[in-house]
Amino acid sequence: MNTQTAGTSVQTSIMVEAPIDKAFSVFTKDMGSWWPAGHHILQAELAEMVFEPRAGGAIVDRGVDGSECRWARVLAYEPPNRIVFSWDINLQWQVETDPAKASEIEVRFIAEDERRTRVELEHRHLDRHGPGWEQMRDAVGSPDGWGVGLGQFAERAKKVAAG
Repeated sequence: MNTQTAGTSVQTSIMVEAPIDKAFSVFTKDMGSWWPAGHHILQAELAEMVFEPRAGGAIVDRGVDGSECRWARVLAYEPPNRIVFSWDINLQWQVETDPAKASEIEVRFIAEDERRTRVELEHRHLDRHGPGWEQMRDAVGSPDGWGVGLGQFAERAKKVAAG
């Protein structure tokens, strides 16, 4: 994995031992299987994570108590090559209701061959979070940010591809 923090964005990439269609499906439809369990802003324990597979959809966390948290909007959905979603989370790690204050994540899936996919993630426009935005950049760019999430994603995609 290679992560770069530059200016108002964080860029990282990882090689996944899965065909492009499987990698894309695990990243989106199976997001809850790899997303770090402690990385959500619900008050309750996470029961499931739902990725609504369409532009205009949302990413929703559901708690074991039935609570819901819509923390992202799906801005582009282009299977199996690309997705873009908003990061509607503010510097206090609460839902941000003003879209102008949200950053966004673009994820590109590039087939290296029929069994391996390079996944490139860019978390950009972090300055939209306002004064102190650097703390968000540093958090998502740290090994405990996108690094841990993408590592768990790669492991899950490999298992799914292996059957």
